[in-house]
Amino acid sequence: MLVVPAIDLKDGRCVRLYQGDYNKETVYSDDPLSVAKNFVEVGAELIHVIDLSGAKEGQAIHRYLIREIVENITVPIEVGGGIRDLDTIEAYLSDGVERVILGTIACRKPDLVREACRLFPGHIVVSIDVRGDYVAVEGWTKESSIHYLELAKLLEDAGLRAIIFTDITRDGTEEGINLKRVLPLLETVSLPVYLAGGVSSLEDIKRLLPLEEKGLEGVITGRAIYTGALDLREAVKLAKGIK
Repeated sequence: MLVVPAIDLKDGRCVRLYQGDYNKETVYSDDPLSVAKNFVEVGAELIHVIDLSGAKEGQAIHRYLIREIVENITVPIEVGGGIRDLDTIEAYLSDGVERVILGTIACRKPDLVREACRLFPGHIVVSIDVRGDYVAVEGWTKESSIHYLELAKLLEDAGLRAIIFTDITRDGTEEGINLKRVLPLLETVSLPVYLAGGVSSLEDIKRLLPLEEKGLEGVITGRAIYTGALDLREAVKLAKGIK
């Protein structure tokens, strides 16, 4: 299982939001590139980067900064936030991004997701971000009428590389994981799943390891790393079975 550190970009800085609330942000660094380099040094094999400004505005606000990160680190990155068309997907992939994450557009234009998977096989991930049982969109500022399991089933045969499942009520809280909604997802789809939201300790990693056989390929964590509640180096080793 992979432990994937997260970098959330807002106004050029590395921040974390509390439960996705743009009015409850904590700034952790003015130098996101240094943060990414440090993640690589302690063993991260994939870095999760979200353009929060882009997610809210519906366009690639931080593409220049993301390109700089890609050019200066040695592990792949996945990028999401404000990616609503094929041109933006192609632009990020041409910059060297390994995986492009689609969220809002997956709810509103699932056929576009299918077309993206056809054009860019192996590079498209859908992020299913839920508040309760329903998928949130537009940087988590609005709630759709689509049940998260319904969306997962709809896109299961699209050709996705993976699904990222985020429990918004746990995101940025360090309150621990909530298996109540991710377990049904693992039982519903055969795609690899990454869990985000609430991963805050080595105990959480231990609890999730048995879910590998059900399709949990990785966990994404952010605030807990920045506050020191989770030692990324130790988490990576634990998840890979390294003593």
